[in-house]
Amino acid sequence: MAPHEDADVQLMLRFQRGEVEAFQQLFQKFAPSVVNFAAHFLNNRARAEEIAQEVFLQVYRWQTRYEAKAKFSTWLFKIAHNHCLNEVRKGEYRVSIESIGPHEDADGDTRERQLPDTRSSKGEDMLAAKQAARRIEQILQRVPETQRTALMLSRLEGMSYQEVAEVLGVTEKAVKSLVFRATQSLKDGLKDMVNPDDL
Repeated sequence: MAPHEDADVQLMLRFQRGEVEAFQQLFQKFAPSVVNFAAHFLNNRARAEEIAQEVFLQVYRWQTRYEAKAKFSTWLFKIAHNHCLNEVRKGEYRVSIESIGPHEDADGDTRERQLPDTRSSKGEDMLAAKQAARRIEQILQRVPETQRTALMLSRLEGMSYQEVAEVLGVTEKAVKSLVFRATQSLKDGLKDMVNPDDL
């Protein structure tokens, strides 16, 4: 599909023509992905939400700079990637650790976090999944930033290698190599927890 035929590109072009509701649709569709991308990058969910707001503010301000030569998501994640790099360079982000204390759910109710009941198989599965997720985060924080970003964009955001190459400013071949090396790091770090062929 040519970029100009992409539905997201069409929304951005409509926004450039003054249709603010098109921007709102793009925000609703992509904001969660940008937050997740930044959270994996910075390992700080609260700051990631702020970064996502900054990214979309820049999209709003830079709307006239967008050209329908590439997918909107490629342009958006290039902006997000640059914001995350700037944040890392400032050295102000800190690793956030969620405490097992009260939290607010989607309804706004404050409840105590519940530890899984490890006596049940469901509790054991939940605990194993949390341990694996924690280990993955630790491994990803140790791999070079470009490998981590290439892996997140290709595997978590579903971008093609060509799109990731545009975001990172490297060749498609380089992206394949970055993803391969990041995947190898994950396999090595998780070999005692999962079947390596599952990665």
